[in-house]
Amino acid sequence: MASAPTNSADAFVRLPQVIQRTGLSKATIRRKELKGEFPRRQKISANVVAWYESDLQRWLRSPMCWNG
Repeated sequence: MASAPTNSADAFVRLPQVIQRTGLSKATIRRKELKGEFPRRQKISANVVAWYESDLQRWLRSPMCWNG
């Protein structure tokens, strides 16, 4: 399960921005998600997923220590 956002105004980050900000490919992001090494995506509508900005920021600060 994904961690709760740090506040109720936590922004969502879509996949293109996640790829740009992390330098990871779509496949690597998915693989790391499944292994618990990257924040889990959140389904925000039938065809849309995104990541919490706060989770992405925590991962960017310390990717080797991510514990979702």
